[in-house]
Amino acid sequence: MGETFKDLGVCDQLIEACENLGWKKPSKIQAEAIPHALDGKDLIGLAQTGSGKTGAFALPILQACLESPHAFFACALSPTRELAIQIAEQFKALGSGFGLKCAVLVGGVDMMEQTKMLANRPHIVVGTPGRLLDHLSNTKGFSLRTLKYLVLDEADKLLNDEFEKSIDEILNVIPRERRTYLFSATMTKKVKKLQRVCLRNPVKIEVTSKYSTVDTLKQHYCFVSDKFKDCYLVYILIEKCGFSSMVFTRTCYATRFVALFLRNLGFKAIPISGEMAQSKRLGALNQFKAGVSNILVCTDVASRGLDIPSVDLVINYDIPSNPKDYIHRVGRTARAGRSGVAISLVDQYQLVWFKQIENLLGKELPEMPFQREEVLQLNERVKEATGISRRGMDEPGGKKGKRRNEEGMDKYLGIKDGKFSKKKRK
Repeated sequence: MGETFKDLGVCDQLIEACENLGWKKPSKIQAEAIPHALDGKDLIGLAQTGSGKTGAFALPILQACLESPHAFFACALSPTRELAIQIAEQFKALGSGFGLKCAVLVGGVDMMEQTKMLANRPHIVVGTPGRLLDHLSNTKGFSLRTLKYLVLDEADKLLNDEFEKSIDEILNVIPRERRTYLFSATMTKKVKKLQRVCLRNPVKIEVTSKYSTVDTLKQHYCFVSDKFKDCYLVYILIEKCGFSSMVFTRTCYATRFVALFLRNLGFKAIPISGEMAQSKRLGALNQFKAGVSNILVCTDVASRGLDIPSVDLVINYDIPSNPKDYIHRVGRTARAGRSGVAISLVDQYQLVWFKQIENLLGKELPEMPFQREEVLQLNERVKEATGISRRGMDEPGGKKGKRRNEEGMDKYLGIKDGKFSKKKRK
């Protein structure tokens, strides 16, 4: 394995860009993938979240673009807007020294603004499948006929029912003569199907066991009655006071509800979900990354690939019905060799899903030894906070009432036009 980027065949300009980003030596996935990519091979890269996957495909693409630059040279697709924006930021950072142009095409942003970016003929296009297809269908003069590289990041997620039709349509309108890279933390039957459709003699690189979590991650569960789940959540957050924490829920409604009742109890919690406007999602994410709020309550929109290096604790408030989503969620902590903690609150309705997770991991997770009587001392305060929050969210009033509630909650959470006001709630 190459000890330096130079050993891998990376050119001097990009080595300098890596040094500017603080990348002293290649990660394992980079060391194994980059030589094959520079040799012109298609790739299937399987690696845990936080392993440096973006660099593994961005560096070979940029090196090829340096040798023969032209517009719409490469396209990278991701299942979430935030991940697409993050991939684009990495491309821009690596290519800042030689005038790289990059466009981001995601939903929740004005299409005309994106059309202007495309008119500048960027080298790299990064986006979500639906919005890219919108532009391919409706933006005059835009096509990917000159495309040399296609990247599908989090490829297993991109082949869910939500995206599969869009992916098929995109594959039908881009050149067959191209390099294709599939990257994912997990290998699924759908990824194997995509491999047959769009890769030619690919090199498969797997730097982790099939379904695993990192050794430095301490994983626990707590079997709780659904009636007292909020109480246990609050108890854990008090016990882990000062930790940077992500709390995962199954629904968009639950993210706002949990964030609200935690704020009612004095915690610095903010929500992020797919139903929020893009500006607000980015505002929430930036607030969390900056440490202004130390608890991010989120759906699985935040479980994939986002660059949040300082998470100490992941709490599964809801157990995911797909056990592979658990791998991605807990991958938000214990990154880059750091230790981390993941705690799953398992109620009577979600026990079967938790057993599926243990089967996938091939081991039983230890139970967290909580003193029930101690936890339930919080029950009255928690019930009061959840009651206030639920009434605020469920007020009648049709669309006007719903909009008023949304605006009220945004104000309560400190959100204004996608940014967070400096005024803190006491």
